Amino acid sequence: MTMRIVVTGLGAISPLGLDIPTLWEGLMSGRSGVRRITLFDPEPFETKIAAEVKGFNPTDYFEHREARRMDRYTQFAAAAAMQAVRQANLDCEKEGTDVGVLIGSGIGGITTLSAQMATLAEKGPRRISPLLVPMMIADSAAGHVSIMLGAKGMNFCATSACSSGADAIGEACEIIRRGDVQVMIAGGAEAPLTPIAIAGFNAAGALSVRNDEPEKASRPFDAQRDGFVMGEGAAILVLESLEHALTRGANILAEVAAYGATSDAFHITQPAQDGQGGAKAMTLALRKAGLTLRDIDYINAHGTSTSMNDKCETMAIKAVFGEHAYRIPVSATKSMLGHMIGAAGAIEALICVLAIQHGVIPPTINLEHPDPDCDLDYVPNLARQHRVRAAMSNSFGFGGHNSVLIIKEYTG
Repeated sequence: MTMRIVVTGLGAISPLGLDIPTLWEGLMSGRSGVRRITLFDPEPFETKIAAEVKGFNPTDYFEHREARRMDRYTQFAAAAAMQAVRQANLDCEKEGTDVGVLIGSGIGGITTLSAQMATLAEKGPRRISPLLVPMMIADSAAGHVSIMLGAKGMNFCATSACSSGADAIGEACEIIRRGDVQVMIAGGAEAPLTPIAIAGFNAAGALSVRNDEPEKASRPFDAQRDGFVMGEGAAILVLESLEHALTRGANILAEVAAYGATSDAFHITQPAQDGQGGAKAMTLALRKAGLTLRDIDYINAHGTSTSMNDKCETMAIKAVFGEHAYRIPVSATKSMLGHMIGAAGAIEALICVLAIQHGVIPPTINLEHPDPDCDLDYVPNLARQHRVRAAMSNSFGFGGHNSVLIIKEYTG
């Protein structure tokens, strides 16, 4: 029998709030976290908006000296991990090598790298910080969380662009199943809101330029979508074998039923035109979970608000579910959170856990103009009461990554 993996803790730092209750309240009220950029002067850029994390003070979580040694994305990850471990009532030091850490990031410490590149240009190489390398590397978040919590199992980073957070959770489950550890602290973190990142995504034509209406800029599946809105933050789940969770009397929030991943092998930034890579990942996850098409009560879509992604994802869902696709509620929470890149798949899996717990599906806000290519039930604009026994979370990334998680209600 396949080992069962359960979720016992959740933590999040997001554009909608600095904890799980505030995040959920924002999702339920259909509140957008998108505003004009304040982290730097956006005036020279085509895109002047983003979903920033507001009110985050690292010294609320860490000593000042410790905080200064972390990039912003690492601070987010560590704060979210502290929340998740606290909810799970997990003593990592006591568990020792039975607890591992796997935190995904698509970009890593670009805030630190950007600042140090400016220092290099203005003041020369002798003024570069000795902390540059440990702060910018993509595995810095996992390393800091391991050290901070005393988790002595394996720790590393998954990097697969926008699928990083989902792949981190999926691979963490596989690590537990093969018996390397009993518990994994897993998720994703990103802090990409820097001039170079905005300029780069603008050059690629990927970002919305609806600067005059920031809160309406992220509009997945809407006919007037014009690109995604970049976000930042972190989401962490505590995952453990069911046997271990029961033995220590943990409160079980949900079960990770399956993980499926494929590659489009098509284009470095564009999804396969027919959506077949995503469809195969969904089919693989369903097969591994032992579920039928009708067992899925909700799909949290990748739903980026770009022309090609939303069309191709809709095609993929139809390819898998056929006519039943029209009866499954699908929503894109990036409409409120923006696209948190390496943290996106993790926070969307976390949202699936919350939807199962609360029996409510978050909406896709800003869905005002029907697109004939996107004709499923996207739960437009208002949250919906709906029992969720099994939810599918889709994540697709630059490089052709397709990663699908299935989260289900824990029934003993």
